[in-house]
Amino acid sequence: MSHTGNDTPPPARRLFCNRTLNLRGVKAIGYDMDYTLIHYYVDQWEEAAFVHARRYLEGLGWPVDDLVFDPNAFTLGLTFDLDLGNIVKATRFGYVMKAQHGAKLLDFDQQRHTYFGTVIDLSEDRFEFMNTLFELSRAALWTQLVEVHDRNALPGISTYAQLYRVIDDALAAAHLEGALKTAIIADPDRFVALDPTIVETLRDQRLAGKELLLITNSEWAYTQQMMSWTFDRYMPDGETWRDLFDIVIVSAAKPRFFSEKGPIYRVVDTERGLLEPHRGQLERGQIYHGGNASMVEDSLGHDPSQHLYVGDHLFGDVHVTKDLLRWRTCLIARELEAEVEAAHEFADHEQRLEAMMAEKIELERVHSRLRLARRRRVVSGLPHDRVDSEIEAAGRAIAAIDDRIAPMAKAAAEQGNPIWGPLMRAGVDKSLFARQVEKYADVYTSRVSNFAAETPYAYLRAARGSLPHDNTGS
Repeated sequence: MSHTGNDTPPPARRLFCNRTLNLRGVKAIGYDMDYTLIHYYVDQWEEAAFVHARRYLEGLGWPVDDLVFDPNAFTLGLTFDLDLGNIVKATRFGYVMKAQHGAKLLDFDQQRHTYFGTVIDLSEDRFEFMNTLFELSRAALWTQLVEVHDRNALPGISTYAQLYRVIDDALAAAHLEGALKTAIIADPDRFVALDPTIVETLRDQRLAGKELLLITNSEWAYTQQMMSWTFDRYMPDGETWRDLFDIVIVSAAKPRFFSEKGPIYRVVDTERGLLEPHRGQLERGQIYHGGNASMVEDSLGHDPSQHLYVGDHLFGDVHVTKDLLRWRTCLIARELEAEVEAAHEFADHEQRLEAMMAEKIELERVHSRLRLARRRRVVSGLPHDRVDSEIEAAGRAIAAIDDRIAPMAKAAAEQGNPIWGPLMRAGVDKSLFARQVEKYADVYTSRVSNFAAETPYAYLRAARGSLPHDNTGS
């Protein structure tokens, strides 16, 4: 269903703006494919990746028969601690809010002792960030193999960092050697979540004069089959998905595509995928293999700020593009839909929770004042029995309201994921993932077709930032 006139999209389908973006000024829009233009059923895709990687590890002689994939055990935005073998969730400032070793969550004292004085700094080799949904199978393998390794060291593994690298090799083999993608091509119904409105969204962008590009790390054979299966059914008679894009670039090798000047080839035989070296500017209507972003800029002739790139990978699609090229950026995070919907369903409870927290804060303020008053009387040698009674009463009132707050606070902390909580929150603070999104994504949303509601002519305004002193009214 397209959004026209006064048709306002539901909250979960809106565009969320970190930096004001005038879509009228955007001349070219580049799109990633996997988990951006094509959304997969995460459970099916990641379980398949898990199974293929497990088969690879079995070939190394590792005891992996009992490893299982639980799609609800993890979420985006967690961090692997390669020194300690943990997986953690941190605030925007890098302070650990929750940590897990193997299958066991660290209790408060263990966590405080383990990470006292430690700040999660993603520039350090010690930490690897879960940027994309492709990481869920990695997390499942990591936590279970940490337990296996702790019981009996795995062959050739002496550190958790080594374990992580072998898991990385196993997942790379699953993706690059073709077994996983062959399974997807053979049964796309099982893996792909169709979006009937996405073609109309892209056609409207072309109608408004935008040049559209497909820039994907997937190879041509997979791109052709999956884009055809997903898009052609919604195209006008006589057209295919290729009519949506001015330029198609496959095997782009992002993030190097945005940071280096790699060679480029033209696909001269789309049936067999035959290539020939390409020189000069990119030609509209052609398919290319490799290349780099500088070629795109030179060929289209637009200012970097007139390019918008849309992808699901926080580092490979958004961070590098924003940091190096100064293109405008949009992050696609499908799991936002469930999170926003849950937040809206919880809104009434949230208001009651905030009211109770305000009551608790006032009680704690009274309690603190009474303690100070008692101390003054003790030092002055004055009787303090009455103050003692008032302190006890205030303490009982605080304990009582804590009992009321606890179940609601627990429910709030479990929104999005029962273990790790909301994607964009870490306790009352923003999560480390939210900080990365805030820093590098001009816009973020749950799916490409959400652009339809705003139209290609929209002026997207950033939300007013909140500060601790904002809520100081009467």
